[in-house]
Amino acid sequence: MERRRAPPANHRYRQRRFWDALYRREGAETREWLGGLSRFLPQLEAELRPGDRILVLGCGNSALSHDLHELGYTDVTSVDFSPACIAAMRARHARCPALRWAVMDIRALAFPDAAFDVVVEKGTLDVFMVEETDPWHVSPRAAAEMHRVLAEVSRVLRPGGCFISITFAQPHFRKPHYAQEDFGWSLRHAACGDGDTFHYFLYVMRKGQPLDPRDLALGRRLHQPPPPSGPPPPPTPPDDDEDYLFAIQL
Repeated sequence: MERRRAPPANHRYRQRRFWDALYRREGAETREWLGGLSRFLPQLEAELRPGDRILVLGCGNSALSHDLHELGYTDVTSVDFSPACIAAMRARHARCPALRWAVMDIRALAFPDAAFDVVVEKGTLDVFMVEETDPWHVSPRAAAEMHRVLAEVSRVLRPGGCFISITFAQPHFRKPHYAQEDFGWSLRHAACGDGDTFHYFLYVMRKGQPLDPRDLALGRRLHQPPPPSGPPPPPTPPDDDEDYLFAIQL
């Protein structure tokens, strides 16, 4: 079966050198892909407890980690696979030694099992979908990489801990990836945004709780073969100024 091709520029979002170059230009100047903490603070704080050990995946130059610390959640570890990003964030927050920063690939987290009470990601997992053209039937490569990350998240979460994922990806596209029984967690979601218009979704996975049977069925759908495809559409010209979250099919 011939799959449509994603715009060539999308491939750059998977490359460390693209992000290193971006962070060398921007430094630690705050960039929020899905808005700042205030936009989803009520939903997030409902899942947090004082003293929680929090891991932020793909921290980038977001203020999320620092803002959590300022709210009293002082045990925050932030990782990103870009050395330029981590160097910039360490320098920016040098006066806050309680914040920990590490260069790390989220597909292979260098932490022991059950090391964290909460894991948070905001737009990070969307990078694994940058080369996808059919959100209903993602490629085996993308599904496998997503599974690898989520298995690592489940491993470093303590029993009873939660994974919080914030993304533009709609439930019928993203829940099949999260609703895998071997991760050992439950799944729920909420639409979030400003006023009457939502802009993104917040997913909460609680380790040690069972999946709803309907979510289990969604998870099984991920492994079904896709139907035959039609002719590919004409290529889309790249836009160097485009936000990567809008450039991909989630």
